[in-house]
Amino acid sequence: MEKKMGLYICKGCGIGDALDVDALCNIGTDEFNIPICKTHDKLCGEEGVNLIKADIEGEGVNSIVIAACSPRVMYDVFDFGSDKVLERVNLREQVVWCHPPQDEDTQMLAEDQLRMGITKAQEMEPPDPFIAEDMSKRILVVGGGLTGLTAAKEAAKAGYEVVLVEKEKELGGYLKRIYKLPPATPPYEEPKDVGLEDLIGEVKSNDLIKVYTGATVESIEGAPCMFDVTIKHNGNGTTERVGAIVVATGSVPYNPENLEHLGYGKFDDVVTLQQVEEMFLNGEVKRPSNGQPVQSVAFILCAGSRDENHLPYCSSACCVEALKQAKYFKEQNPDCSVYIFYKDIRANGVYELFYKQVQRDKVFFVRGDVTGVDDDGSGKLILTAEDVLTGSPIMSESVDLVVLATGMVPTTALGEPYKVPTAEEGEEIEVPPDTILVSNILNLKYRQGPEIPALKYGFPDSHFICFPYESRRTGIYPAGSVRAPMDYARAIDDATGAALKAIQCVELTSQGKAVHPRAGDMSYPEFFMQRCTQCKRCTEECPFGAINEDEKANPLPNPTRCRRCGVCMGACPERIISFKNYSVGMIGNMIKAINVPDEYEEKPRILVLACENDAYPALDMAGLRRLEYNPWVRIIPLRCLGSMNIIWIADALSKGIDGILLLGCRHGDDYQCHFIKGSELANIRMTKIKETLDRLVLESERVRVEEVSITDYNRLPQILNDFAEKLEELGPNPYKGF
Repeated sequence: MEKKMGLYICKGCGIGDALDVDALCNIGTDEFNIPICKTHDKLCGEEGVNLIKADIEGEGVNSIVIAACSPRVMYDVFDFGSDKVLERVNLREQVVWCHPPQDEDTQMLAEDQLRMGITKAQEMEPPDPFIAEDMSKRILVVGGGLTGLTAAKEAAKAGYEVVLVEKEKELGGYLKRIYKLPPATPPYEEPKDVGLEDLIGEVKSNDLIKVYTGATVESIEGAPCMFDVTIKHNGNGTTERVGAIVVATGSVPYNPENLEHLGYGKFDDVVTLQQVEEMFLNGEVKRPSNGQPVQSVAFILCAGSRDENHLPYCSSACCVEALKQAKYFKEQNPDCSVYIFYKDIRANGVYELFYKQVQRDKVFFVRGDVTGVDDDGSGKLILTAEDVLTGSPIMSESVDLVVLATGMVPTTALGEPYKVPTAEEGEEIEVPPDTILVSNILNLKYRQGPEIPALKYGFPDSHFICFPYESRRTGIYPAGSVRAPMDYARAIDDATGAALKAIQCVELTSQGKAVHPRAGDMSYPEFFMQRCTQCKRCTEECPFGAINEDEKANPLPNPTRCRRCGVCMGACPERIISFKNYSVGMIGNMIKAINVPDEYEEKPRILVLACENDAYPALDMAGLRRLEYNPWVRIIPLRCLGSMNIIWIADALSKGIDGILLLGCRHGDDYQCHFIKGSELANIRMTKIKETLDRLVLESERVRVEEVSITDYNRLPQILNDFAEKLEELGPNPYKGF
């Protein structure tokens, strides 16, 4: 578009007192020939906003640069429509609040930040949202148990059509095998009825919910709002178009046959929690060995859980389930002796009240790690354990029945590993492929694999802090015990949350907007295919499976799968991928806009490329707390450190910048990186950069990567100052002045 730019500089919040605002205006008018440059004492106030709006309407301004506070605040105030170019220059948090006022270095920092902001605005274009034909807002729910039924019901209550697929002939899932549920209403002391029939009736009678039972998902093609789902039902294939997917296939109990050391398979009277539920449900509570009534019972908690040889994790619900069944036995026969052997009782929240009630019912709690179950010689069973606190041996009374509280295994963990296709043999691979288990739940027609990537325990991958329902496949939301071990009450909440995320996905996607974490972003990657070399790096490195390939290895982008992180842009060696408001050339020109003094002025320059999700807000927080740090820094926010193209390092060094500091999120098994692999990829790319620098006889210490979480704001001044000291030791960049 033909641009008419306007530069607006705020003098409030101490900016006018700390900086020479007239000099900043001169940069806009003299260096960049911006026709309109105005200042205001409070730009975010009604008068200041109206000042900008008047120029938009009266002067035809369509490209706006606001030099004021952080772009992370006042974004609703400075919203002039998606058809305008808007760039925010952070003079408050990252200049005047963390550097001395009326200081030469502070002024130079402000001027450089302004130059970079104007340069970016000059190159940006308003995003053109991707909107395809025949987009669907229907929600597919896979699984008809408690979580799936709840998700379907909640989505329909919000007015959305739902397609529910259940592999069994009847709805209900694991709930069909449950006698009662843990207490969910005050005073939280008695188990409650399941109420399954009411829930099923509510789903079946809803005209917005289409139910397939005895059906499986044969394949899923497409992307959010354009998923084509083939459902195998009664021997036939039916196709449904949906917008988002909730995976609610649940979990299965850990195989007790692996627990022979606890007597399972060796003694008939060693059973599992699931078998006890069925005993009470069928009204036949007897010893399996001889059919006699149960007069005494011992529960073994964490049977195969929190054990590196079995399930290393806590399955969350086992403790409460054991308490519930202890209550069953006491209600049936108050004289029944009930023992619970435990490592820790994990009955949090209102379950604490239930735990206390079970104690009042005279259930015996023994804190011991059970090491064996044996016949006492009379046909009963005796347990040996090791006291958790003292390590001394414990031996139980003889009991009629031993109950193993086994853990949960997600249905996504039941398949064999899938080998993701990677680059041809001999070609370089940047990052190890995702772990995908072929569990035959979704059968995605994705180049990256048929199911959702899994974590080390087989649970679908998601960001455990910032977006717990998200998976690495955009628009697909695991919920319930397939996502994480949880009890029934939490599964209901989880189902509701996943349904809301699915609704958010279809609403945003249908408007051409991205979902979390860049929710609302209308840009998407564009490919200049004439220069593509079919290297496959974009398809292999995209964390979200947003790019498929054709038979010639040409990338096939799926814009509605894209999270707008730019990892593909950073991966591409030919730099053919760009966004209208974020590109390799754009950031490169911002770097070139920095004014680098010659070496005799002894004013080094440090380029800081900061992840916008953690590092950039941490820098803002340092400013909010008036933490002072080295003024040589020049900060450019990146969507993700994984979007960093190594050409930017070359641009910075050839410009004469003395050091580059890359601030990214943490990564690993318990990662915090919002884009999963971004900071990991940046670290991998850094190894190549250092090799190149060493070959050019440039010190590799001039480029450094630091992991920063949003709470590390107090560490940032030390990180920046230490890096500046290191650069002083190294001396000026030898390319300075060329």
